[in-house]
Amino acid sequence: MKKIFALTVAFIAGLAMTANAGDLAPGQMTKCNDAKSITFENAGPANKSADKFGYTDNDRGGANLVVWKSANFTTVPVTLGPNDNNDSVNGTDGGRTGLPQRGGMGKHKVTFHAQNAFSRGDSIGDISGLVTITNTGTNNVTVSCN
Repeated sequence: MKKIFALTVAFIAGLAMTANAGDLAPGQMTKCNDAKSITFENAGPANKSADKFGYTDNDRGGANLVVWKSANFTTVPVTLGPNDNNDSVNGTDGGRTGLPQRGGMGKHKVTFHAQNAFSRGDSIGDISGLVTITNTGTNNVTVSCN
């Protein structure tokens, strides 16, 4: 009887940590199987900072994911940072470097599309088979398997 109870509790705990495609809270996981595309969207709160140096308690409103692909047994980290500025400093130096301005703000939404007939087995686009997505950040993420 104790074994059955322990197995039931373990099963329920496993289900609680696994979600279907949709909103993923921090620490939750979802799965997509043979998807044509997988979309990740930052569903967390906006960047909020009252600190004079811009420090935040919500990771600047960004989202962090880990994507594991069974097709080639690789793990890919994904960061969605809509409030992160990757702009180069040459835009603010008055053009003294002679380089064009590059970069910009991070993205709040990214889509992986299935790639067929690629030559390398470690392609990030190989989303055939089972793909598991784990939210390792501090903000919610919306995942859509299409």
